[in-house]
Amino acid sequence: MVGLERVKIIASDNLWEPITSVVFADKDLQDAVEILGVHYPGTNTVPKALKTGKKLWSSEDYSTFNDNVGGGCWARILNQNYVNGKMTATISWNLVSSYYDDLPFGRDGLMTANEPWSGNYVVESPIWITAHTTQFTEPGWMYLQTVGHFTHSGSYVALTDERGNLTIITETMTHDHSVCIRPPLLPYNVTAQNVTFHLKGTFASISELQVWHSKFDFKSNKTVLFQNLRPGSFSIELDVDEVYTFTTVRNGHRGNYPDPPPSAPFPKSYKDDFDVSGNPYFSEAPNFADQTGVFEYFTNLTDPGPHNSTLRQVVTQRPVTWVADADQTISVIGDYKWHDLMVSCDIYMEAVHTGGVFVAVRVDKGGGVIRSTRGIFFWVYADGTYKVTNDLRGMTVLAEGLSGTRARVWYTLTLTVKVC
Repeated sequence: MVGLERVKIIASDNLWEPITSVVFADKDLQDAVEILGVHYPGTNTVPKALKTGKKLWSSEDYSTFNDNVGGGCWARILNQNYVNGKMTATISWNLVSSYYDDLPFGRDGLMTANEPWSGNYVVESPIWITAHTTQFTEPGWMYLQTVGHFTHSGSYVALTDERGNLTIITETMTHDHSVCIRPPLLPYNVTAQNVTFHLKGTFASISELQVWHSKFDFKSNKTVLFQNLRPGSFSIELDVDEVYTFTTVRNGHRGNYPDPPPSAPFPKSYKDDFDVSGNPYFSEAPNFADQTGVFEYFTNLTDPGPHNSTLRQVVTQRPVTWVADADQTISVIGDYKWHDLMVSCDIYMEAVHTGGVFVAVRVDKGGGVIRSTRGIFFWVYADGTYKVTNDLRGMTVLAEGLSGTRARVWYTLTLTVKVC
């Protein structure tokens, strides 16, 4: 641990148990673990976790389509992870949806930026819901114990910097407009209500709070996100599907950003020579989305010709995995809707006896289920054979034979597919 004394351990990025019981039973583990972190806790904890005295985090959460229902999900769990579960951090998976829509969990980020070829991006509602908390607090602020649920459902939290500043966030998201991808959400009802906040103690002298408001309108589509209202007092009528921030912090603002370029499909004609100049080593080529393995820019010092700059698969053995990763490495690029197309690639097999490579089209799956993907796969091997299959596992063979290919020789591999 030399030089790593400031590194803290979060355990175990799974469920509350068995890690909570193990921490109780193992003094060394108890001393080593700083934070109990769980994934998708449904805003709830277990009594034993609270008794550990450890910080509690939702160390992975959200993972929900980022439309307005996704924004409602995020508003509800940001508040209720503390109200119900005393979790002081909620980490969204993921922050920015920057991968092809048709891969698993498309648009499951706080915003969307998945067209690097066009530059288009969309600031989705979860970004503005995040601002209700992050614009008016900072790391180190503390939750007050006076948090809870309103009489007619919804929740409120209050945080302070312990130097006189106060921020209160309320949410009244209805069930159907705040469902997250997981876990299941039990039924509940929310109705409009009048609420009054009574400030006492060190906050008794506060006479005015800044007010920020978001309202999800699922009927007329007139949603308002992160709007600055006139400073107000401490009584307010809350409608359903609303988020309010009441705060002494005066420097909050609704950020400005230029209109993004218009959305556009992936170019129908595309090529890349993987020129390393200007690109850092160990970086990926644009538009490629690695699903299994890692493809990186590589300078081939033994070839000063057209193959000096290449894309190389650098993972030499299958890592420990918890999903249905493929045994074969694969990176995807292009438009999922393409059917008639041609793909051509210069390829080089480094392993003399076991080398192999493929190009494929109409690949229909990715992510954690990539092992079962189907499409048209054209394989060549260093032992001088080839085959064509319609699955990544290479089990359903459509054609096979001799190719004459061998290792450490450059070949151009071309696959053309069209509907007859």
